[in-house]
Amino acid sequence: MLKTFALFALTALAEIVGCWLPWLWLRKGGSVWLLLPAAVALALFAWLLTLHPTASGRTYAAYGGVYVSAALAWLWLVDGIRPTRWDVLGVALCLAGMAAIMLGPRQA
Repeated sequence: MLKTFALFALTALAEIVGCWLPWLWLRKGGSVWLLLPAAVALALFAWLLTLHPTASGRTYAAYGGVYVSAALAWLWLVDGIRPTRWDVLGVALCLAGMAAIMLGPRQA
């Protein structure tokens, strides 16, 4: 389970970086060269999703909880904005949903 969560976290980081770099280019006047590492990060994101052992739809659904968590960590660490208690509650709900999806019983 820890390995799966770590893989989700790495996947989220790749996706956020892949989206943040074009944002820097478009919104902050960054270099067009930011698009090259962005494309690499998004390709890495897609590849990492294929490494998860469960069905793709379940993987994408569960990944959403980790993505929300990573996005709020990014908000704090990169943007310098401390998440509110409502943000933390939202993350807890998302992670609870992720746990229900990943750990729930399966029919054979």
